[in-house]
Amino acid sequence: MFPTFRLHRFLTACCIASALREVTLATSFAAMKLSELITRDLVELPLRAADKWQALAAIARVPVRAGRYPASMVDTVEQALVLRERSMTTGMEHGIAIPHAAIDGIDDLIAVLGINPVGIPFETLDGAPARIVIGLVIPRSKKLAHIKTLAEIAKLLSRAEVRDRLLRCVDADEVV
Repeated sequence: MFPTFRLHRFLTACCIASALREVTLATSFAAMKLSELITRDLVELPLRAADKWQALAAIARVPVRAGRYPASMVDTVEQALVLRERSMTTGMEHGIAIPHAAIDGIDDLIAVLGINPVGIPFETLDGAPARIVIGLVIPRSKKLAHIKTLAEIAKLLSRAEVRDRLLRCVDADEVV
């Protein structure tokens, strides 16, 4: 079964937080709330990076601060993100990038949300700088299930009102 989002009372949200609380990601594996993936400690606002390579390095470091994996894994995660990015850009359209990589050594999907209102050169499909970057560190053993998660995140971020709400947030508390 392909994952689906159920959005309830989206337009009443102050920022993306309320929307994320109401978004349920249903897969054939389990139902999970997107808000459980993007928590305050996994938000980097602003995401400070001069280019996509620095953004990938920052994405790899954030989960250490959040206690999601040890510092010894940062290089492995960064290299996996870089390898995936070199094979094909994960820069989408409308200022969105969703870098992702499957790695061994983690049990659960880790989603890092980085926001840079000015934008980061990311070789996006439409040439616009990436202002919203969601990095996904995917357990290799669950890669197929989370590729579907990636598709649903892209679908959610294709909505201009979601992107606008994210870009208006001034700190991680507003995001979540």
